[in-house]
Amino acid sequence: MIEDTSLEVFLNELASKTPTPGGGSAAAIMGGMGAALVAMVCNLTINKKAYEAVDAEMRDILQRAEVLREQLTGMMRQDIEAFDRVMSAYGLPRETEAEKAVRSQAIQSALKDATEVPLACARASAEIIALSRVVAEKGNKNVVSDAGVAVVAAYAALKSSALSVRVNTGALSDVSFATQSITELDVILDGADTAMREIYQEVVHRL
Repeated sequence: MIEDTSLEVFLNELASKTPTPGGGSAAAIMGGMGAALVAMVCNLTINKKAYEAVDAEMRDILQRAEVLREQLTGMMRQDIEAFDRVMSAYGLPRETEAEKAVRSQAIQSALKDATEVPLACARASAEIIALSRVVAEKGNKNVVSDAGVAVVAAYAALKSSALSVRVNTGALSDVSFATQSITELDVILDGADTAMREIYQEVVHRL
């Protein structure tokens, strides 16, 4: 599976002429890296005498970050599978009216799946941004720069996955589903730019 692939192989595949893995998988791994770095800051804060007051909070964040990391790692594969379903649907025969109808329905169904995966990635990435704020403000000062990298990675994942949502909804005939997806995406994106800048500056201030 793609999540078990070495980094070198993954990057080679990402750079190749094949359409997958692509931007969706890259967004998922960026989000996963953000979650992993949040977990790292937590692990280096927990059981430290100077940070006893936030120990319980860091443990809670660590648990959530690890769940998000697992989810996002899985989204690398899910994005590839969703894109492959779209390509397979476009490849269906379209000689007769019946075939055209089947093909159209298959394309629309596949596009919905291809929209839901990056939307889930956007949700998870936004949560990582929120978690990175806490570890940036309260985590071990010696690794606060890693909290900064975490928020930048999660922000990149969020903005990248938003592109995938928009491109897929643009080809949907189900206007209600497309509108609902974009509306949710806009809610997720609202305030993300400001949050990223604030957290980044907090990190710089603590360096």
